Amino acid sequence: MQTQTPRRSRAFLAAITLLTALGSAQATIFKDKELDALSDANKYVELERLAQTRLKANPADAEASAALSLALSSLDGGDKKRVEAGASQAKACVEQHPTVAVCQLVTAQSLNVQMGSAGMFKMASMLGDIKAALIRTLELEPTQAMARIQLSKLYLFAPGMLGGSVAKARELEAAVRNSQPEQARVIRIYIAAEGKKWAEMETELLALKPAKDATLLDEARSATLQLATHYLKDEKDFVKAKSLFEQLQREQPGQAAGSYGLGRVHAEMGQAEEAVRLFERAKTLEGADDLPIDHRLGDALLAKGDKPQARAAYERFLTKKNANPNNVDAARKSLAKLG
Repeated sequence: MQTQTPRRSRAFLAAITLLTALGSAQATIFKDKELDALSDANKYVELERLAQTRLKANPADAEASAALSLALSSLDGGDKKRVEAGASQAKACVEQHPTVAVCQLVTAQSLNVQMGSAGMFKMASMLGDIKAALIRTLELEPTQAMARIQLSKLYLFAPGMLGGSVAKARELEAAVRNSQPEQARVIRIYIAAEGKKWAEMETELLALKPAKDATLLDEARSATLQLATHYLKDEKDFVKAKSLFEQLQREQPGQAAGSYGLGRVHAEMGQAEEAVRLFERAKTLEGADDLPIDHRLGDALLAKGDKPQARAAYERFLTKKNANPNNVDAARKSLAKLG
């Protein structure tokens, strides 16, 4: 019996990995440009206000109903009342508009947020509900890129006991290979990652042409971070990691991920001064809140010998909501060592 515990832990660790992948996506959700712009920029206070205004003017506005659910669920995953209100709004959206895809999509997002505070058994149930909502989204709107890519991630990264299936991910890729080739390429990138075929993943990633598609740009960032971090931490191949992060910085200069990644490379190479500069730059760019920048900045400052500033960076990071538990534990240990 004891041998089953690690297996169960690994299964739910995979589910948590999926949770992060779903929750961090900035992508095209709404057809309405104003709603989608606020959603893509994570401006949930403004999104909630606009959605409520739209619903007062037209209670049958499906996109406004879905936008309100997303805003309530996403502003603060630790605010139980808001998360519950977001779930209720998603349910109302589906009940009022059963054939509108965006209501199913925000239902998946609401469930994803709820998973953050769920126990293991409840998490398994929610993962099944997320899968069902994404499948229904694609039935209603087969071209919905976010739903197709996130469903493929669920199949790839969830254990088989929780609905994982590489074969089903391949089916999702094949269905759009000719009609939406870049969306299919993203799925192939993640299929390669699941199989640890890093060279194949890199080839597909370098060939990806996201243009101005918000969903594809987001996936390009996520995949680059995953692959470059593998080269950096697992293979200690600083040249490959640096090259990937430099490309990301060139292609998405307004995003924090490129500078953050380069900061990590320089930190690993023992170049703390340059790492600090890059982390400080990353903090000023879009997407900074999604990255553990202050944790890594604290490490770099400590390597420089600047203990007061390192302490301040760690303390800032530990006030961050919904931070990765591994980063939180490491930052706490580093702070404790400072006395």
